[in-house]
Formats: sequence, structure tokens, C-alpha cells
Amino acid sequence: MSDGTRTDSADRHVALRSKEVDWMDPVKEAIFARLAILARHEAQGRRDTLVSDVLQHWQFRMPLMLRRLGPPYSASPSQLADMFGLTRGALSARLGPLEDAGLITRSHDAADRRRVEVRLTEAGYDALERHAVSEDEGEKALLAALTAARRRTLSDLLRKLVVAAENAAPATGPWPHSPRRSSSDMT
Repeated sequence: MSDGTRTDSADRHVALRSKEVDWMDPVKEAIFARLAILARHEAQGRRDTLVSDVLQHWQFRMPLMLRRLGPPYSASPSQLADMFGLTRGALSARLGPLEDAGLITRSHDAADRRRVEVRLTEAGYDALERHAVSEDEGEKALLAALTAARRRTLSDLLRKLVVAAENAAPATGPWPHSPRRSSSDMT
């Protein structure tokens, strides 16, 4: 490596794979291998943070959705069920433990007792803040390997890929390369 960078598992993956797949673009393969590795690393970091905060992923998602809705951080159970693609019964089963933990409240509308409002509590808001700070520290630690200028460059390059992916037409038709055996398999 010309810039003094050590090899990583993506380099090893590409080296092994290129022996068998002679048509493979090693740069493309390394990019996507590294994106996958970083995505797994970040997902594991989030799971670890949730465990240390004593929240499970599904428990975190519900208060987070309420927070994303903005003040007053509330929604009806049917709105939440629709947002999460859950039945009303499944949602109710998920709300119970969150209410027991003091992260949300459920209350009836004074004007119409049939209407229920699910609201993020102060404790729920604080739990989300603590979690966000923990996540932020992990992300900053990972990005510390890059200078501020390189982080901006990486962000700009990734934006270009995301814009292209979000604007791409769905792929149809045959793959550009048919999987082939390498010449070493033919002997």
C-alpha cells in the first residue's frame, strides 16, 4: 500500500476471491466489502449500546419514533402500529413493557375516552439522550482514524453513491457477468 496503510480483512477477501473470479473488479469488491464490514461494525456497536442501556432494539425503536415525531412526542396506538407495520394487538404487547419501564405513558383523551395517546415520558426522552451520546462516542471513535478533511471527502463520496442508488431504476435482466469458473478450475 503506497500510503503506509495496513492491510485489512477486505484486502484478504479480495486477494482470495481474485484467484477464483478473474473478471472481478478488485477495487469495486474492496469498496463493497469495506462498506459491509463497517455496517456490521456499526450495527454491533448499536446493539452493544442498547444492551448497556438495558434496552432491546424493539424497545428503543418505539420511543425513538415518538421523539422523531417532535413535540409533544405522542401518537395514537393506531398511528404507531401503522408506522411499524404491526397489528394493534402486537403493538399493545410492545407498549406494555415500555410503560412499565416508565419510558412511555398511555392516556385516554378527556373529550373521547375511546381515543388513546401514547406519549414519550421525561425518562424515555432521557434514555434516548443517553443512548444517542453513547452511540455518538462510538461513531466518533471509529471516524477518529480520518482527518476532518478526509471525513468530509468520505461523506461527499458516499452522498454521491446514495444519490445514485436512490435515483437508480430497479435492476432487471441478466447480470453483467455470468459467474464463471476460473481457468484454474478448468484443468
